[in-house]
Amino acid sequence: MTMANNGSSPITVLRARTDIMRTSRITLITLALVTMPLLGCSTNAPMPHVAQVDLPRYMGAWYVIATIPSFPERHAYNAVESYAMRPDGKIQTTFRYRNGSFGAPVKTMHPVGTVQPGTGQAVWGEQFVWPIQAEYVIAYLDSSYRTVIVGRSKRDYVWIMARSPTLAPQEYAQLVQKVASLGYDTSKLREVPQQWPEPTP
Repeated sequence: MTMANNGSSPITVLRARTDIMRTSRITLITLALVTMPLLGCSTNAPMPHVAQVDLPRYMGAWYVIATIPSFPERHAYNAVESYAMRPDGKIQTTFRYRNGSFGAPVKTMHPVGTVQPGTGQAVWGEQFVWPIQAEYVIAYLDSSYRTVIVGRSKRDYVWIMARSPTLAPQEYAQLVQKVASLGYDTSKLREVPQQWPEPTP
């Protein structure tokens, strides 16, 4: 019988390899079974939302006053989020900003919002790249539709927005307190510089 280079027979080597493969497969399956329930759970409570949103009234431009920003927004200036109803019932969103200064070129993003049923039109899925939809929750909206707080259950990003590019200090402070009450670390908030009309290049 031919021996393997290490002195073991081919049958012995084959059995060893089979045992290793079986052990690896069992390990992977075990890890999957242990991890799967964890992936379905969240340590964060769902983000509360307002009872009802009048979508036509909500449409239009909102100035971003302050945010715990996503990556593209870290150095945003003159950030404005605008909404428009589409014929198919979805919401066309346009986010425009200047990156790093008031004189930087305008950048835009165009996600599409889908209202989630049974949420009073206050919870959307914002799709930047198909098929992924980012959670968008209208957590606070004043009765005159002048100021809004948009959050996420992960408490990672939040946006304080208004119909005007600036707010009185007392009003802004009240909105920051509301953000804190939603479970956010408000020390991470960045006030977005707003200067209108925009300077001529």
